[in-house]
Amino acid sequence: QVQLVESGGGLVQPGGSLRLSCAASGSIFSIRDMGWYRQALGKQRELVAAVTSVGSRNYADSVKGRFTISRDNARKTVALQMNSLKPEDTAVYYCNAQIQTVSYYPLRDYWGQGTQVTVSS
Repeated sequence: QVQLVESGGGLVQPGGSLRLSCAASGSIFSIRDMGWYRQALGKQRELVAAVTSVGSRNYADSVKGRFTISRDNARKTVALQMNSLKPEDTAVYYCNAQIQTVSYYPLRDYWGQGTQVTVSS
């Protein structure tokens, strides 16, 4: 079994910072892309940032210059440093990873349980 466990959400004032972390554990042969998605109330889930196994990064336009995604392949972790937070960043943030559990199995998407980020004064 594979688990993605997130931590680091909370309440922060506009302009503040938060750091989200996610650790993958379980029966893992390889991990391709890892990333963060978010879903605000009444909206669809959207990609925030993603990083490949070789370190290529992709960001949503709305967070470019403010958020930074990083990854530690040895520890099977991914983090999202969020600076200059805005009220519109308020959402549940989900960790995602494309994981192969056995060498001959296909990649499959795994999700964390979600962590709430609220930006409000």
